[in-house]
Amino acid sequence: MEKLLSNLKIAVPEKIYVKDPESSNLGKRIVEHGILLINEIGFDSFTFKKLGIRIGSNESSIYRYFESKHKLLLYLSSWYWAWLEYQLVFETHNISDKKEKLTKAIEIVTRTTKEDSNFSHINEVVLNNIIINENSKSFLTKEVDQENKDGYFVIYKRVVLRLKDMIKDLKPDYNYPSSLASTVIEGGLHQHFLKDHFASITDCKEDVTPSNFLVNLTLNTLNL
Repeated sequence: MEKLLSNLKIAVPEKIYVKDPESSNLGKRIVEHGILLINEIGFDSFTFKKLGIRIGSNESSIYRYFESKHKLLLYLSSWYWAWLEYQLVFETHNISDKKEKLTKAIEIVTRTTKEDSNFSHINEVVLNNIIINENSKSFLTKEVDQENKDGYFVIYKRVVLRLKDMIKDLKPDYNYPSSLASTVIEGGLHQHFLKDHFASITDCKEDVTPSNFLVNLTLNTLNL
């Protein structure tokens, strides 16, 4: 798997960016330090001016890659879900038992992230923190319907549909596979957030992970 991943390029919808940040060292630095800065100060306080100071470049140079910080967040979100999709496909590919495959898939999309050395300019652990804390800001906007039509969320939806298909494959007569799949993925982010910030209203902790809870929830919902 590691050998295969090392030769892969994470594909993000082209409409999200003005110029592909993967095409230059500056673009990669914008992404790398954008992740670190958003994690440090939060998306609301983040600006391209602050990022320009961080990387020692003009603010205008960042606009050559992204027309707004919203588009940068969309890029980071899309990159994250595409990266997660690769793991989902490769790690479940050879599992023939349907229950085991679904269980593994839920663990993959809800587990604690580990850094991936195949992408040196992106810290996946920090990016995961951003997705947990900021991902909803990428779609809770007035423009969400148009951006959805433009394909900005296609990768995220593809991950949900992959999980939905595994649910249907295991339990063809279950009436709500899409709802369950999206609940598992969003629930994973939410439980990680609660574990870190509102520990009194979640059972997830060091020895009980969001994955444990969501596997249990899914299998019980499917009466397995």
